[in-house]
Amino acid sequence: MGIHQTGHAAEREIPARAGVSLKPDHYRTIIESWPDMGFFEVHAENYMGAGGPPHRYLTAIREHYPLSLHGVGLSIGADRPLDQAHLQRLKALAERYEPGLVSEHLAWSSHGTSYLDDLLPVPYTDETLNRICQHIDEVQTALSRQMLLENPATYIWFKESTWRETDFIREIARRTGCGLLLDVNNVHVASTNQQWDARTYINDFPLDHVQQVHLAGHSRQTDEKGRPLLIDSHDQRVDERVWNLFRQVIQRIGSVPTLIEWDSNIPAWPELQAEAVMADVLMGMSNVQERRHGTLG
Repeated sequence: MGIHQTGHAAEREIPARAGVSLKPDHYRTIIESWPDMGFFEVHAENYMGAGGPPHRYLTAIREHYPLSLHGVGLSIGADRPLDQAHLQRLKALAERYEPGLVSEHLAWSSHGTSYLDDLLPVPYTDETLNRICQHIDEVQTALSRQMLLENPATYIWFKESTWRETDFIREIARRTGCGLLLDVNNVHVASTNQQWDARTYINDFPLDHVQQVHLAGHSRQTDEKGRPLLIDSHDQRVDERVWNLFRQVIQRIGSVPTLIEWDSNIPAWPELQAEAVMADVLMGMSNVQERRHGTLG
């Protein structure tokens, strides 16, 4: 029996443990075994229909585990008003499942009446900053709750940018009161593609606002000059360099709800669960080191 199978609806608050992306491939395994898992996360857009098997399974799983909602379609960074119908669907979903966390991306994915199948970067300018803060204020007002904003996986840098990314994100959190989702794989992907230091980025990041961490796998390619080009593909195990950056993060902020994202080439349940166990082990080791340091100090 999993630790959250209590006979009552799972608590809303998400524990400082590892969780995994909930995929249809694993629905039946989960409800037949109730594995020991900190929480599950779903892409909000996959559950915006009125009913059917996805909601039936999600309702059963939500009875036993905390849940987080991760949006990919609000287009927070777009140079256009937020889609009010989409925002209302997100609100209804949050009211239905009472997630512990709701998050979105620092990106845009819509233009005019077109919706793009990608999360595209924004220039870090005062104009963009003001627009994103307005959008986040609108989301938090509509949901009557705080949202988390995720740092992007980027492949280019805009010449127009006048802010460093870490300062830009810090200012958004300061102005809006939103929380932050630190995607460690995104840090590694962006730092490799743009040839800057990932460890320095994490040291500069506003870690005091981080309420959730994402870990994921990526694919490796090369650009036209033969340089490494990483793609944020979420289709394989977490890279060892990403684990090392995660160690750096939890040494700074301690244990935090940590998600293993795996969105394509979905593995068998034991392989996905093993990644979550690894995250839990590392957080447990960090906690032991903190206690020892406190005792020695």
